[in-house]
Amino acid sequence: MKSLLRAEGVTVRFEAPGGAFDARRTLTALDEVSLSLTEGRTLGLVGESGSGKSTLGRALLGLQRPSAGRVLYRDEALASKSPEALRRLRRELQLVFQDPYASLHPRRTVGAQVVEPLEVHRPELSRAEREAKVAQLLERVGLGPAHAARLPRELSGGQRQRVVIARALIAEPKVVVADEPVSALDVSIQAQLLNLLLELTSGGGLTLLLISHDLKVVRRLCAEVAVLYLGRVVEQAPTPDLFAAPRHPYTHALLSAVPRVGVPVKERVVLQGELPTPLDVPTGCAFHPRCPRYAALGEPDRQRCRTQRPALEGAPRAVACHFPLGE
Repeated sequence: MKSLLRAEGVTVRFEAPGGAFDARRTLTALDEVSLSLTEGRTLGLVGESGSGKSTLGRALLGLQRPSAGRVLYRDEALASKSPEALRRLRRELQLVFQDPYASLHPRRTVGAQVVEPLEVHRPELSRAEREAKVAQLLERVGLGPAHAARLPRELSGGQRQRVVIARALIAEPKVVVADEPVSALDVSIQAQLLNLLLELTSGGGLTLLLISHDLKVVRRLCAEVAVLYLGRVVEQAPTPDLFAAPRHPYTHALLSAVPRVGVPVKERVVLQGELPTPLDVPTGCAFHPRCPRYAALGEPDRQRCRTQRPALEGAPRAVACHFPLGE
């Protein structure tokens, strides 16, 4: 299958201010990430908060310039395009923000904000045609035509999120990066929007990167899953394979944390310690200080985990671990 959007060795670093007596430090949000979005399919991106998921989503859309590596859309590097060319691409590359209220203008009506992408990217449409498209899409995401006249403050959090999703979809983009798109919604509305996204992606017209903490949503919606830890992809696999038999100890821990009927709490994998800071990423395998598998190893295997960074290897299942599960 054809790759529509891909990252090649993308690294993103930020300079963090130091204290009164401390020098500035470098925060590594992404570390040599290579990832490919197949046209017409959905890729799930999972990991703990602080793992770099949102930064990767923004880098893939050209909203965050990589410190190293490159992002290609239809085999053309985004960094090589002019500001005008990038503006034209915005119709094809859209982002659903994690915070719906912060991404909506508080003094503009819902209708005015949803129609804006059509005014910019589809000027050939008449006003009546644009308004009809807005009304139709608002209805598809679970809102009514009356909501078009309301301000964001007059809506609930879930309703605002549906407005953000409608605005991202109104111009019929090719790629959507959805950053926790249903986390603020109740279960019934979640199901409605997930069915809408399934409908759009099943026809092959939409390529979706779904960033989510909800592994149940990822399992239902995504054909493939990539697991991110401290800015590195540690496992990527087709969804059924990954959920049936995770190979990276971190993936195993994430999946075991999901409550399941008949599985006692004591059988879940509990990671020790907090996620390390991106200001001071552990050497070698970044996961080794928290890894249950590492704790059971002897020397020199432990030394290998501490000093050698594992490469992401394998196809169609890829894992970055010196001692993956199942071996």
